[in-house]
Amino acid sequence: MAVLSLLAWAQPYRVVDASGKAVEVRSIERIVSLDGITTEILFALGVGDKVVGRDDSSYYPPQVLRLPSVGYQFRLSAEGILSLKPTLVIGREDVRPPQVVDQLRQAGVAVVLVPAEPSVEGAKRKIRVVAEAVGQAARGDALVRALERDLLALRAFQAQHASRKLRALFLYLRGPGTTFVCGEGSTPVGVMELAGLENAAKGIRECQPMTAESVVAARPDVLVVFKRGLESVGGLEGLLKLPGVAQTPAGQNRRVVAMDDLYLGSFGPRAGRAALDLFRAAYLMDGFVEVGP
Repeated sequence: MAVLSLLAWAQPYRVVDASGKAVEVRSIERIVSLDGITTEILFALGVGDKVVGRDDSSYYPPQVLRLPSVGYQFRLSAEGILSLKPTLVIGREDVRPPQVVDQLRQAGVAVVLVPAEPSVEGAKRKIRVVAEAVGQAARGDALVRALERDLLALRAFQAQHASRKLRALFLYLRGPGTTFVCGEGSTPVGVMELAGLENAAKGIRECQPMTAESVVAARPDVLVVFKRGLESVGGLEGLLKLPGVAQTPAGQNRRVVAMDDLYLGSFGPRAGRAALDLFRAAYLMDGFVEVGP
């Protein structure tokens, strides 16, 4: 097994990524990660010392912040990435603009696209694709097993504290003028449902502009937001001033859970723990709760 592992590092190998493309990886000496959860997985796999660049959504683990940023994963330029002389670039399958991927490949850089499906199975596939891309399939399997253990712990805890299902509404906030209600297909809502919360935004796909009518009609028992989003509207008091929020059961009871953006917003190795923390905050605590990683 040790000999095979060494060969995987020394010789080029092929990885089938989320697009179905077979990508030849010749070297992982200089990795640029274009997604926060991908960066987290790379460090969990023990290859963090090979990462030479990151995107703006990559801030966990904390040492990642010492690395240069190439911009946000949905507003990238090939020039900035190529300036870091990468041998391997890894990012979500919906990285934008898509022309950047073509430009990187034309420059001879191996680009591996990672599944972005917001589900437990999607998280497992994501881990395995990243692990295979860096020649660490065994460590990837170990991360998947750890995730499965976390999910078993979550289900056991939920069974012990069974109660009526709470209705939760996720609000994406980036300042008082940029507010959205998110529903089916959005990652935070997937984590909410994993945590045993009912999605109050039925009929809404992805994220739609927030209106007073949509918030009131959802009748949420709990509001769930990103920490940075909450800060952007002036904290809890600012949130309660947004249209319709104060008229909901959640607003009237000041029942709000604010979670770290990457912890709540990405299905990855910590998804089970994030869902458990959200369950505890929503079901076992009253009022306003902040949850970190």
